[in-house]
Amino acid sequence: MSGSNSSGPVGAMADDAVPLAFTVHTMPSPVADDAARRTASGRAKMLLLLLVCAAPVIASYLAYFVIRPDGRTNYSDLITPSRPIPSGLPLSDLDGRAFRPDALKGQWLLVVVAGGACDAVCEQHLWIQRQLREALGRDANRLDKVWLIDDAAVPRAETLTAIRSGGAPTTVNQAGERLESHMAIVDPMGDWMMRVPANPEPARLKRDVERLLRASSGWDRPGR
Repeated sequence: MSGSNSSGPVGAMADDAVPLAFTVHTMPSPVADDAARRTASGRAKMLLLLLVCAAPVIASYLAYFVIRPDGRTNYSDLITPSRPIPSGLPLSDLDGRAFRPDALKGQWLLVVVAGGACDAVCEQHLWIQRQLREALGRDANRLDKVWLIDDAAVPRAETLTAIRSGGAPTTVNQAGERLESHMAIVDPMGDWMMRVPANPEPARLKRDVERLLRASSGWDRPGR
């Protein structure tokens, strides 16, 4: 037809055509998801394990800083700083044989300091010393008993018999400066670290010793 404006179907489709857009999606990988779950589970187990391991430390801090009513957990007085047994201290046993203080290292020591005459306080200390060691049970051989005699008096035969009936302490004569008549705790390194109060309560003293033995398990030497 003359003068008419017409277009074929191809032309119409060309004018109205919109380019097709394709989006590529990655399919989830079962292997990757399983690895992620294992990682998350492993982290949770590790955190739980760390919490279990840290629980005693956390509890000790709570007991020390929060729960303790009297501001301290130890019964005996800490010697700060701790003082080593003087290496040049002249020591001898009851038979007069000299030995060095280093010979006492390697174990915890519960020391009674008193003259050879051994008054009532001395006898009470020796009794507590013996009973405490026996009360430790299987840890008894980790604590050694020492009687440091700070004068020239010879112990009475009945006193030696009494202490030997429960296992004799190491009896040592010490020449020189007189020490206070308090029981003392000496660590395996040979340092005087705690001084026991006068008229000690055996049960509270035992708790001190048990805490020390637990804390030092593995670095002291049982038996002598």
